[in-house]
Amino acid sequence: MINRTLIIAEAGVNHNGELALAKQLIDVAADAGADLVKFQTFNANRQVTYAAKKAHYQTQTTDSKESQHEMLSRLELTDEMHKELIAHCAESGIGFFSTGFDIESVDLLMSLGQDHFKIPSGEITNLPYLRHIGRLRKTVILSTGMATLGDIEAAINELEQAGTPRVNMKVLHCTTEYPTPMNEVNLRAMQSIKTAFDVAVGYSDHTQGIEVAIAAVAMGATVIEKHFTLDCKLPGPDHKASLEPTELKAMVTAIRNIEIALGDGIKRLTPSEVRNMSAARKSIVASQVIKAGDTFSARNVTTKRPGTGVSPMRWDEVMGRVAIRDFVADELIEL
Repeated sequence: MINRTLIIAEAGVNHNGELALAKQLIDVAADAGADLVKFQTFNANRQVTYAAKKAHYQTQTTDSKESQHEMLSRLELTDEMHKELIAHCAESGIGFFSTGFDIESVDLLMSLGQDHFKIPSGEITNLPYLRHIGRLRKTVILSTGMATLGDIEAAINELEQAGTPRVNMKVLHCTTEYPTPMNEVNLRAMQSIKTAFDVAVGYSDHTQGIEVAIAAVAMGATVIEKHFTLDCKLPGPDHKASLEPTELKAMVTAIRNIEIALGDGIKRLTPSEVRNMSAARKSIVASQVIKAGDTFSARNVTTKRPGTGVSPMRWDEVMGRVAIRDFVADELIEL
């Protein structure tokens, strides 16, 4: 049985506040074969103060004079836009998903029928928010960018105490930098999280390219989240660190192939190997003319393909035996 990775195509705020662009992103994610397309649900007034500065990477990709509040205000999705996007997802054959960044946004998503909730890295230390989500007793996907193992443990404990069992949690290793430098990925930390907390793990990937996400699946990720866009050159905070449509499709295809290739771990002969075995393995054969009654020795026998005769693993059994008939060079030895 193939363990299927949950692939979340992270549209995030790459819609730039435009409904038509958001719908195009849904179509791209569906065409790529992702399981879910994810947006971000927030209200700028509830999310940041007017004085809050933008993250370093955001100053590199947006107007440096613009405040974080001004930037987020442009990127909000209204309640009605959410409903339209959910309907468009249904039409396109892909699941709708969104991260609620505050309690009211979580409640909105709950009212719209969302049955699993993403805790973004920035909220992992937001105690009232964690308790609110925990009380919903739904599936929780917890991102851990900027977090220590202690932060993760505290968040998991709060979710559990609020009512969400650990079995309902998936914890994503993540590095909060866009794009993430390769020397800061530390993919083995994902396995450390699994060992430390006995939870299903995954990877929220902010690197450029698709190889790290693919490697994460090979290392045991059950969830992959990856930002994508229509065009990396579009204005906005996350486009530069996002995959373009062809890359997203290539990533999904590669992950599905890796799932198949991982197999079940039982070492056995495959049907293809059975078909190729006789051509690839060797048998004990005469290396010269051998007369009936001659003794087999290293002087008159050797090993060569095909593997349809006596196995070379029986070499010691053959040495010293008497030939039962005449053999010509390259003929398979019979005992």
